[in-house]
Amino acid sequence: MKTIRLPEAVAKIYEAVSDLEARYPQRKFTPDGHLVGSIGEVIAAEALGLKLYPTMVQPGHDARDSEGNDVQIKLTAGKRVAMYATCNRLVVLRVNSPQEAEIIYDGPGQPVWEQAGNPAKTGQRVISLHKLRKIAAMAAERDDKWMWRKDDVERQFIPDPDAKPIIAPEDVELAK
Repeated sequence: MKTIRLPEAVAKIYEAVSDLEARYPQRKFTPDGHLVGSIGEVIAAEALGLKLYPTMVQPGHDARDSEGNDVQIKLTAGKRVAMYATCNRLVVLRVNSPQEAEIIYDGPGQPVWEQAGNPAKTGQRVISLHKLRKIAAMAAERDDKWMWRKDDVERQFIPDPDAKPIIAPEDVELAK
């Protein structure tokens, strides 16, 4: 598990959340919305050397990496994240404590999009961190070039014939 230190100002926000939840155990004070998104973006940018785009300049992507790839960044303190669309590179972080976040996933967005659930009323697809960890673990054993197309009949993910597969069809296990 790779963890990264939260910037001091961000850690103070999560420390305040912890204090409030201890004082009022019947309530959750999880930051959400733009605050969480922006926090995730600055954490990932600092930890992974990404260059952040100005807000809403590149729809579906928050930053660019050193190789010129667009990156979408997600942060959660929960057990899942939601996506509106696929992306080139996806970074998913989970806040573990007021001082630390874990990199749950850092890789191509398409395999995650393909394995995420059906779109909700909001148009977002949700995927669990557990499932993201499985995708990341399978990828770690193979090449990092992921290109997939979905076989709608068997609901399995098979490699694009022009791409080198990193997850063999026998390794794919669809979780419900």
